[in-house]
Amino acid sequence: MKNFQSGRLVQQGHYKSFQPNTINRAWVLDNMALIQLLGQADRALGKLDMYSGYIPNIDLFIRMHVLKEATQSSRIEGTQTNMEEALLEKEDVAPDKRDDWEEVQNYVAAMNQAIEGLKSLPFSARLVRETHKTLLQGVRGKHKQPGEFRHSQNWIGGASISDAVFVPPVYTSIAELMGDIEQFVHNDAEYFPELLKIALVHYQFETIHPFLDGNGRVGRLLITLYLVSRGILKQPVLYLSDFFERNRTHYYDNLMRVREKNDLLQWFKFFLVGVVETAQSSIATFDNILTLQKQVDSQLQTLGSRTANAQKVLHYLYQHPLVDAAKVGQVAEVSAASAYKLIADLERLEILKEITGGKRGKMYVFDAYLNLFK
Repeated sequence: MKNFQSGRLVQQGHYKSFQPNTINRAWVLDNMALIQLLGQADRALGKLDMYSGYIPNIDLFIRMHVLKEATQSSRIEGTQTNMEEALLEKEDVAPDKRDDWEEVQNYVAAMNQAIEGLKSLPFSARLVRETHKTLLQGVRGKHKQPGEFRHSQNWIGGASISDAVFVPPVYTSIAELMGDIEQFVHNDAEYFPELLKIALVHYQFETIHPFLDGNGRVGRLLITLYLVSRGILKQPVLYLSDFFERNRTHYYDNLMRVREKNDLLQWFKFFLVGVVETAQSSIATFDNILTLQKQVDSQLQTLGSRTANAQKVLHYLYQHPLVDAAKVGQVAEVSAASAYKLIADLERLEILKEITGGKRGKMYVFDAYLNLFK
């Protein structure tokens, strides 16, 4: 990697675009500090994957992981929806916040669709385009060619292309560059560690910026998608957007450092630290979920004949920890009066907490559980 050249600036009339070099080639890994960090990241990821395999009903909890990823990845792009708001139904969201809410919901849908798509499609440009189409469906970027690579020049930062922080390559080279990424991903003849491979793919994708909108969100989503597609994770339980959001300046600076100074090593180190920290955090979250689950199950046993209905509600709350009385009645299959009694029981046990403060339209949150994802 010492001789790595990221690309070159190309004069395009009154501005210069950046033309990245292709990445599908043989790579030599020759930095011992990076190799050591890679080992740590592999072990942390392996432990997370093993841990997730032992958790009963893990699908219950994955929805919350995806929702956290959706809010954090969207926040990097300026969207302000938090997790409580993301859990609301559309009609319960303030009109001035609905655009942000819809973008987060689209991210959740795009991730779920992409994971499902891996059953019939390889990790490919086609899968990326389909994911992008879902991401931008019906939201602010809906007029920016959802599901299509751009047909015009874009730029990052600055009021105009003339004072842009970064100008990606010309649109005519996108098909070739994305094809190169696809070949690199599936090139098993030239060995390159999987975590470094997806780190490089993420950098290259963000550099190409193949869409008119949504590049950051799609690029971050691809990390989890790749790890699942290669069988490194059995379940989509690792999401780096929280790490990138907390280290946003370093995230953007390290990407630019590759382009301007050919310093791929620093980007790799930053990415691997993110994998280690995020894997450890995810393990801690799962640990805390199991502890909470055991505690709550014990509390529910005190409800006698209402225990079975309370357990139905808890099963729902692990996927959607914000409810109203109507939803409790629907989930537990009981009358409105019985639903309110059940809510009162769960409030008394401090499992549910009322958050609206009004007499009507009350909403209740499984606060202890939601807090595990904040």
